[in-house]
Amino acid sequence: MTDFTPRGQLKRQDKAMTREEAEAFLVAAFCGRTGTLGPDGYPYVVPNLFTWQGGQVYLHTARSAGHFLTNVRFHDRVSFEVDEPGEVYPYGQVECDTSVSYRSVIVFGRIRVVEDTDEKVRFYRAFMHKYAPEDSWGREKDSLPRVGGTIVYAITPETITGKQGELPGLSERWPARNDTASPGWRKSK
Repeated sequence: MTDFTPRGQLKRQDKAMTREEAEAFLVAAFCGRTGTLGPDGYPYVVPNLFTWQGGQVYLHTARSAGHFLTNVRFHDRVSFEVDEPGEVYPYGQVECDTSVSYRSVIVFGRIRVVEDTDEKVRFYRAFMHKYAPEDSWGREKDSLPRVGGTIVYAITPETITGKQGELPGLSERWPARNDTASPGWRKSK
């Protein structure tokens, strides 16, 4: 029997983020990974710096044909993932009773190449605002001479899921509390 959860439905609802929490994390997350499918049937996952704006994920690549552009042209369905690990902590007396606090968001959607120059410029301004310091290291602000030398992509979400595992307080972690699920070990609280 296969245990199948449809795309976009979390099995662990107790760890689900609200839509607002997921979108706030998309605004703040540093790097995302985009999964595409190629004409050869292989998936391809690549890390990208990105922005979340207007309800879409924006990212860019150099203007050269490679795996990513080939795959986007082949199939417009993608998944986009961001995550942030937290602290690793023990929850039971057995070594494998170890977990990590975390946050992650997955976007399932369709990707397109952005052709409109104004939309590209809006992306790059948001991108520089996110990644460059306010004083831009003393460089000229809003100088974007290479807009035409790159490809900008926009992912329009069909489904967004967010999941988080919060770090329990010290009184909820081992050795103060033993939540082992390992067979043969006694739980004591």
